[in-house]
Amino acid sequence: MGAVLGVVLALALVLAQGPAAAAMLLSLGSRGTGTRTAGRSWSFGQRCVVLACAAVLGFSWAAVRADWRLADALRNDLEGRDVMVAGRVSALPQLLDEGVRFHFELASPPEGVPRHLLLSWYRPRDGMAALPVVRAGEAWRFSVRLKRPHGQANPGGFDYEAWLLEQGVRATGHVRGSAERLAAEPGSAMQWIHRLRGDIRERFIVALGDRPYSGMLVALAIGEQRGISPAQWEVFRRTGIAHLVAISGLHITLVATVAGAVAGWVWRRRTALVLRWPVRKAQAIAALGAAAAYGLLAGLGIPVQRALIMLAVVVAALLSDRRAAPSRVLAVALLCVLIADPWACLSAGFWLSFGAVGVILLLITGRPARESQWRAALRIQMGISVALLPLLVLMFNAFPVLSPLANALAIPVVSFVVTPLVLVAALLPFEFPLHLAHAVTAVTMRWVEWLSGLDMALWRQPSPPLWLALAAVVGMMILLLPRGTPGRLAAAVLVAALVAWQGARPEEGAFRVTVLDVGQGLAVHVQTARHDLLFDAGPPYGTSADAGDRVVLPYLAAAGVSRLNAVVLSHGDKDHVGGAESVARGIAVERWLMGGAFPDAPHRAGLDSVRVTPCLAGAGWSWDGVGFEFLHPTPPMQHRASTEDNDGSCVLRVSNAAGRLLIMGDVGAAAERDIVEREHGGGGELAAEVVVSGHHGSRSSSSDALVVATLPEAVIHSAGHRNPFGHPHPEVWARWAQAGARNWRTDSQGAVHALFPPGEGDGVELSAQRQVEPRYWHGR
Repeated sequence: MGAVLGVVLALALVLAQGPAAAAMLLSLGSRGTGTRTAGRSWSFGQRCVVLACAAVLGFSWAAVRADWRLADALRNDLEGRDVMVAGRVSALPQLLDEGVRFHFELASPPEGVPRHLLLSWYRPRDGMAALPVVRAGEAWRFSVRLKRPHGQANPGGFDYEAWLLEQGVRATGHVRGSAERLAAEPGSAMQWIHRLRGDIRERFIVALGDRPYSGMLVALAIGEQRGISPAQWEVFRRTGIAHLVAISGLHITLVATVAGAVAGWVWRRRTALVLRWPVRKAQAIAALGAAAAYGLLAGLGIPVQRALIMLAVVVAALLSDRRAAPSRVLAVALLCVLIADPWACLSAGFWLSFGAVGVILLLITGRPARESQWRAALRIQMGISVALLPLLVLMFNAFPVLSPLANALAIPVVSFVVTPLVLVAALLPFEFPLHLAHAVTAVTMRWVEWLSGLDMALWRQPSPPLWLALAAVVGMMILLLPRGTPGRLAAAVLVAALVAWQGARPEEGAFRVTVLDVGQGLAVHVQTARHDLLFDAGPPYGTSADAGDRVVLPYLAAAGVSRLNAVVLSHGDKDHVGGAESVARGIAVERWLMGGAFPDAPHRAGLDSVRVTPCLAGAGWSWDGVGFEFLHPTPPMQHRASTEDNDGSCVLRVSNAAGRLLIMGDVGAAAERDIVEREHGGGGELAAEVVVSGHHGSRSSSSDALVVATLPEAVIHSAGHRNPFGHPHPEVWARWAQAGARNWRTDSQGAVHALFPPGEGDGVELSAQRQVEPRYWHGR
């Protein structure tokens, strides 16, 4: 019954995070509650009582942990102000193109300042002064400007605030002004380990230079994955081999097996040792010690924790001469991980790691003992690849179809050749094993990259409803059971329903608008019954990321959009075209349109190899009963526009029987007056139900003339959190409010959605992402 309580308590811990996690663990917990204890089976009533008590206990534990962590918050009046802090670099720093980012633990936090910070230290813009080298375990004192945790909120997007909460980070910021490295003092054992990890990383980087797969080898040695390029991550995603560069049970088991074999060889050659203690127990202790050392070196991620706990349970059972059932071992590992970190279940790695082990246990249950090892290994690998389909679709909206082929070569090569060579190179001062490991990796990656380049490599799927994904998980579990298990046909139907899911689109004559939360920039998706348009692609995020890759493409994948019928780039400003290259690489686009000066504007957007058509006032088309029309710029204005001229920006009107949407781009007051005069002079009407404000709500836009001419029900401002420009400006906010419009803003409400129904007289429905999917840690 102890294993049952472990699973149920883990379930209860997850309940505080959301019903999805709870339901997925419920199916596991319900299977175990019928086990026998001391020769006596539990009645249905007893099982329900145990489930309820454990759920309350777990919920209370997760709630208390959340309260403790949220209480350590940055005081509101300190946000955006310079604060002098002193402390120690508590983890391996992340090297950035523009500087360095690191976790910083304060020795004595000033009042109102959290103990654990995530800080960035950027190089001076003039590039004349180099930053000092920051190493794990070092003590520093510097002035920092802090802010409370904040991330973007979009459908299908990464929850940065949840990640910060799990990491214990309660404020972020950047170093400003003077900095002083303090005298070295004895640190904790973990700080010494982080310094060792940093030394190994530096040694690998120096030895391998700019070789393409150096980041993979660093990841296999110390679990530091940030040296892997975005292009390589895309290859891993399309071929399903990302698990090989995330140190997990496979790597831990390899190290433990080698250590146990060496210990057994030594132990058997010492008669006195054999007489004092059995060889198997000595091997178990050595295996656990080596695995723990490797786990510490790898940074103790969730897959590593799971593997170490499972190994520790097996070793404990062996030392006490007891048998440990695999299902109980997994349940104890699940329980321990969630007790230590209730937020672990927010990560995809948690579900994929435990899910993969659960699949293995199901696959080895009731199978013929005479099955050959290679057939069993092939069946297990195929089973894992297929069984995780519901989870992969739910979390990533995609499934790597060619994963079995890629893993057939990559798993044995990386596990039994590359990883041992990397560990030898990490432990010994020789470069040859490292160069050999890179050469083997390069040959293996040729096969993997070829598979990745095939169109069929990745099967994309719209984000399914939660109930359908959970039903498919249950169905897949039944299908993994031995033949003859009842309900297999119904289970196959559940899985097929997930595969066939296409998502909901607007009906004929209707359209849906989503103003994405991209920070200080703009990206708007307009969807009709059978067509999709993207207006702007958001800003760049530093030198190595942008909104196209981080926000737009994941959102489109979740929405089930595999092709864009048109992309409109309002003009050449980086906050509008910064993500255009990523969009061009990541999804098929039928037509590109753009405002601003030609050919400079397309060049600034990185679209030299793409045919781009200017957007001109009067041009328009109709999709599925929905009209699209450009109101600006006029041909003379387009010819006069400079590369960064806001008044050369495209302005798009989308309309149906229910109302109109105006997307104003970056136009200023002068262009707005020109639009009003032309529309009214031509006998037209500029009234609109929803307006996406010009220039993010800048004071230079949203003029009285435009506000009076449009009189919308709602105005949406796309702006960055705590942006230095003060967008949206308070005067603009008040001007729209006085005209009767409700103001929406992406920085505080997340992505804003508007549905224009097909019928005349039907009201426009508006909602915001943080309202649709509230989380207790948002804004905290």
